[in-house]
Amino acid sequence: MKVGLENLKERARTGDFKKFRTEMSDDITKEPAFDAMPMVRKAARCMKLACEAQKPLIYPDERIVFTRTVGNLIGCASVGNICAAWDMALSQGLLGRKQVALQTLERMRDDPKAVDFLESCIETIDAVLEMTARYAEEARRQENEDLATVLDHVPANPPRTFHEALQSFKIMHSALWLSGTCHVTLGRFDQYMWPYLKADLDAGLLTEAEAEELLAEFFISFNKDTDLYPGVQQGDNGQSLMLGGVTREGRDAVNPLTSMVLRVSYDVNMIDPKINLRVNKDTDLELLREAARLTKRGLGFPQYANDDVEIEALAAHGYDIEDARDYTVAACWEFIIPGHGMDIPAISACSFPAAADKAIREGFAADESFDRIMDRARDNVKAQVELAVEKAEQRLEPAPSPFYSVLMYNCVETGRDISDGGVKYYNYGIHGSGSSNAADALAAVRKFVFEDKTIGREELLDALDKNFDGYDDLFRKLHDEGPKVGNNDDYVDSILARLFDYFADACEAAGNNNQGGIIRAGTGSAMYYVWLVRRGRDKQTEPVVDATADGRRRGDFIGSSLAPSPGVRVSGPVSVLQSFSKIDYNRVCNGGPITLELSDTVFRDEESVEKVAMLIKTFARIGCQQLQINTLNVERLRDAKKHPEQHGNLIVRVWGWSGYFVELDEPYQDHIISRHMLTL
Repeated sequence: MKVGLENLKERARTGDFKKFRTEMSDDITKEPAFDAMPMVRKAARCMKLACEAQKPLIYPDERIVFTRTVGNLIGCASVGNICAAWDMALSQGLLGRKQVALQTLERMRDDPKAVDFLESCIETIDAVLEMTARYAEEARRQENEDLATVLDHVPANPPRTFHEALQSFKIMHSALWLSGTCHVTLGRFDQYMWPYLKADLDAGLLTEAEAEELLAEFFISFNKDTDLYPGVQQGDNGQSLMLGGVTREGRDAVNPLTSMVLRVSYDVNMIDPKINLRVNKDTDLELLREAARLTKRGLGFPQYANDDVEIEALAAHGYDIEDARDYTVAACWEFIIPGHGMDIPAISACSFPAAADKAIREGFAADESFDRIMDRARDNVKAQVELAVEKAEQRLEPAPSPFYSVLMYNCVETGRDISDGGVKYYNYGIHGSGSSNAADALAAVRKFVFEDKTIGREELLDALDKNFDGYDDLFRKLHDEGPKVGNNDDYVDSILARLFDYFADACEAAGNNNQGGIIRAGTGSAMYYVWLVRRGRDKQTEPVVDATADGRRRGDFIGSSLAPSPGVRVSGPVSVLQSFSKIDYNRVCNGGPITLELSDTVFRDEESVEKVAMLIKTFARIGCQQLQINTLNVERLRDAKKHPEQHGNLIVRVWGWSGYFVELDEPYQDHIISRHMLTL
């Protein structure tokens, strides 16, 4: 990487820009006139004030600019975890979107609600364009006429070059953060950016190497303001990018930019943007090799999504087939539709371990059969889903977001905000967490208590109540000898599949009241792999599980998304894939990856890269939905915990995002250290 890019990277990592930060006054929110405004006008006015407070900051070696200098935002909370119609936003430019708003406003003058919304949209567009004009002035003050010319043109107008497209995107994306939105995903980057790059390459305006330098600077820019973006942990900012897949018409969508992104992400070697790659059973092996080389880097991405499975699953849940083919991911892995979706894909989690544990304890107390215990597990899953939906609908009132609406399909055209019926999809998603631990616990009870009769009911209940204190032999039997998900064993895998069927049944029966949406079941966990076992009961509605019959003590971790229970023996990565391939993914379209932790010793040579590429192809061919492969060195992680000052740039995959290990809270560090290390 060139010296200039290294300097940009160093500034981003050390936070040099923080010295320019200022705080906004919230005095306006206390004024009677502001209080009397409709919510949509409040949202627009707060964004305008944020844009006005933004001080143009341009370093001499920057070609793609925007560094946030506003340290706080005021006013209304807004939407997040959705994806703008970036292709439309770029191709029309903000002046084009303003013209559409003016035309709709003229047509809907007799609708006061539409007038409030459309005038708010125009106010936010004008605010972003005025802010960009000040950036252009600053570029001229620095005698950087090339950059000033770019900023004169975009994002007001459609880009004429790849450079202008990147700069236009950067300003619009950053403006969304200034509007109060969070987890602003990048969508299908290689689809909407390729036409601009292709035109430059064909015209001889850029070489491939020059394009990669621009792209590298663009990627580095996403790492500048991550401390301002909300999340459970620093780095959990939702800046995810999707590659590959098929077009809305079903044709192969892979293009030269697909591979370029993988190469540049490898060179930049930072946590943002998070790379996702859509694959299918016929994906070219060379593309998978390039992806595997990025996996070797240890960043925890790309994350893989299987088109052969997910498109069908989305279509089965009411998504138009063209939209289903156009899917991307939200902050972590949840599947959403660019420009058309206001889905809230992570309202809560269903704790499978808690559902199974409660069923076992109550079933034993009532002297019931194993089948009846499974019925109880089903009922417990259903009760958790119903409670999650009830709580969500009490607290989730989507806030208006006029600027996000500007960047979505049909909102400005119909005079309706994204929160008020302006887009097609308003579905909720629930994570299904700790599935392996739950299946392992139920399988152990079936085998040792009901079939082999080597463990008594009262003995097991007493061991669980005492957290296995004094029951070391029983603990080892449950932990080491019980059937375990991850070994391609139908005895336990069939229970895993049944649990997800119960979950899907409960979600399909629930529904939600937000624009007639549905509840989407998923296979992920997010932060719940810690919260469900470590967080205080008073801070959440999801049950915190105690010791469980799979041989897990109170406070011990559960698996992240689809992963074997921590600490159990499995045959290898292929057997893990085989176990999880038995889930009916057509019913769990919300997403959640199979998580494989590979020892970094796997990547000794190019042959190992080939093996990882073939593992990805196996994942697609056997019908799994989503895959995350992480490369870890446990000894390095342990040393980083002891000596964080020596490992400031050590990157790990936390759940659906990557972060700097030394910046994570200790429970997340410990979970990562405890994960399986597999070899090929």
